[in-house]
Amino acid sequence: MLATVVRCEPPTSAKPGDKAVITADGRLQGWIGGSCSEPVVRREALRALERGEPLLVHIVGGADEVRQARGHGEFTTATTCPSGGSLDVFVEPRLPKPLLLVFGATPVAHALVRLGALCGFRTCAVHPGARADEFPGADLVLSELDLAPASVGRDAWALVATMGHYDEDAIEAALTHPALDVALVASARRAAAVREALSARGVDAAALERLRSPAGRVRGASQEEIALLVLADLVTRRRRAPLKVLEAAPPAFATDPVCGMTVELPGRYQATVRGVTYWFCSAGCRESYLQASATEAMPST
Repeated sequence: MLATVVRCEPPTSAKPGDKAVITADGRLQGWIGGSCSEPVVRREALRALERGEPLLVHIVGGADEVRQARGHGEFTTATTCPSGGSLDVFVEPRLPKPLLLVFGATPVAHALVRLGALCGFRTCAVHPGARADEFPGADLVLSELDLAPASVGRDAWALVATMGHYDEDAIEAALTHPALDVALVASARRAAAVREALSARGVDAAALERLRSPAGRVRGASQEEIALLVLADLVTRRRRAPLKVLEAAPPAFATDPVCGMTVELPGRYQATVRGVTYWFCSAGCRESYLQASATEAMPST
């Protein structure tokens, strides 16, 4: 995520135009303010990254109203930061293009490569002995079916449009990547025969369950129309599926019950009151909470 400070109300340590990059593991490089703003921006950036959508974060200092409010494309949090300043930070995802692997050298395969590029995919044509000049619209051309693990990311999709030439070999190669969505362009009868052949080869039944077929079948359609239908189905499935961005669990955060600041866990200051553990941004907030809890003057929220 790219985070940019777009508005400030002094005093703040950040100024409009300050920027930072937040990576998928929660690390921040750059500057968008100090301890009052950095943790909440990191937390909200990771949430926005999971959705693949930009977010405007309002950090309101010195406010006693509702501490947090979430709306469409916006998040507001109020803190009692000693500086008293406020700032708005716009966070936006910078995601790699999804990868579209197209197996085959058929007219449907060539059309899928062209259409995939138009729809924002990074296209990779896969065909034994293929040359780059045979697929002018492809970002990458592979002449072997043995896909390198590094070439297949988390947002990757495979379309097998070999039309009976080497369907089983292409599918078996694609299914070796557990995160890869695999679809076969074939008739229902042909798809059933391919599944049977792969099963006879010893391909795991669970892997075969990941194979979607038939794809793009409509009576009387041209090769280009079939490619259009196949890609439309893929785009629909991709938009409905959760993004595969975070490779590991993101950092956990808590809210300081005294000042409302966001605290990354495990934090330095904590206290357990009536069986519930609370986290604090500073020793001062911790002591204030403990003193108030001792007299039951502060609600344990």
